Amino acid sequence: MCTKTSRIRQRQSGLTLIELIMFIVIVGVGVAGILTIMDVAVKSSADPMVRKQALAMADAIMDEVLAKDFSNPTGGFTETSATCDNRSQYDDVSDYDYFKTSSSNRISGTSTLGSTPIPGLAAYSASVDIDAATSRLGLVGGTQVKTITVTVTGNGQTIQLIGYRTNY
Repeated sequence: MCTKTSRIRQRQSGLTLIELIMFIVIVGVGVAGILTIMDVAVKSSADPMVRKQALAMADAIMDEVLAKDFSNPTGGFTETSATCDNRSQYDDVSDYDYFKTSSSNRISGTSTLGSTPIPGLAAYSASVDIDAATSRLGLVGGTQVKTITVTVTGNGQTIQLIGYRTNY
């Protein structure tokens, strides 16, 4: 014969302590895995922006150098200052050779585009190396070539652009 208490036990449903502990362990492992992936994603989320800033600075300097004449024009400016504060007067590619990598003179990120300071680029600096004697291209069809190497460093990034200026 069925008693009232045995009917109540049959209708009761719920979780046992072991099922509850297993649920907590499985959910904990899943959350830990998701947080690990999110941590990696958040740490590297700024890398593309930092790389683009360094690349934009290198590109701006390369464009500035390539826009100059191959050689010093008659009566043109010749850089002789150790401070290299005369960039607005530069009229040929060789004037930028004072910003060599081995030199302590470097182009600051805040003065990349001439007289317009860009405070967000303060952590960057650039060097410019002009190489005419051992150019990778040498003489191409009788045309003289200068190799221009622009290296930008800052915020853990190093970007190097190589361009060529010919005497045409």
